[in-house]
Amino acid sequence: MPRLILVRHGQSQWNLENRFTGWWDVDVTEKGADEATAAGALLREKGVLPTVAFTSVQSRAIKTLHLVLEAAGRLWVPETKDWRLNERHYGGLTGLDKAETTALHGEAQVKIWRRSFDTPPPPLEPGSAFDLSRDPRYAGIAIPDAESLKDTIARVLPYYEAAIAPALASGETVIVAAHGNSLRALVKHLSGISDADITDLEIPTGQPIIFELDDNLAATDRYYLSER
Repeated sequence: MPRLILVRHGQSQWNLENRFTGWWDVDVTEKGADEATAAGALLREKGVLPTVAFTSVQSRAIKTLHLVLEAAGRLWVPETKDWRLNERHYGGLTGLDKAETTALHGEAQVKIWRRSFDTPPPPLEPGSAFDLSRDPRYAGIAIPDAESLKDTIARVLPYYEAAIAPALASGETVIVAAHGNSLRALVKHLSGISDADITDLEIPTGQPIIFELDDNLAATDRYYLSER
C-alpha cells in the first residue's frame, strides 16, 4: 500500500526567536538539526524508508530533508524542490516578534492573522527588507504579498495532485519535508478536516507523521511514527 511521510522542518532560528518567518529564508538551529537527525534515525529503526522525496525551496526544509535522509541511510533517493511547498507567506508580519506584535495589535487581531482560515495578514510592502522579488529561486513566479491558510492550500494541493500523488500511486514511499502550513494543507486534504477545525491542528517540528493509503490514495491511517 502507498505510504506518505510528512516531516515539518526542525526548529529554525526564527522559531527560536519567536518571529514570523513565512517565505523568508532562515536556517535550522542546532536543536533543529538534532530533531531532523532523530527523525531519520526513527525512520531507519522502524523500517519506514522513503524511496522518493519532496521539499520546498526554503533552506530549513531542505536541510531537514537531507539530515533525515542521511540518518535513514537514504540520502541517495530522488529529490524534488518546489516553491509550492513553501511555508505560508506572512506578508507584513514577516520578521516581527510575535509577542511584540500581540502587544501592538491585540491578541484577538493577531489570532485572526495567525489562525483564521481565509483572512491573510497585512501585505508586505514592495521594497521591504523582506521583499523577495530579486531572489533567483523565485524568478518568473508571482510572489504573493501575503497568504491565508486558504491561499496556501490553493497552491499546495494542485502540486500534490500533479507531482506527489502520481509517485504514491506508482508505489513509492514518499517523504515530504516542509512547513507547518504547507503540511497542514496536506493533512487537511488527506484526513478530510473541516475549514473550521484545521486551524487548531498543530504540527510539531521534526516528528514524522505517517499516512497509510489505499490504492485510491485515501487515508486508512494517520499517526506519529514515535507512537507506533
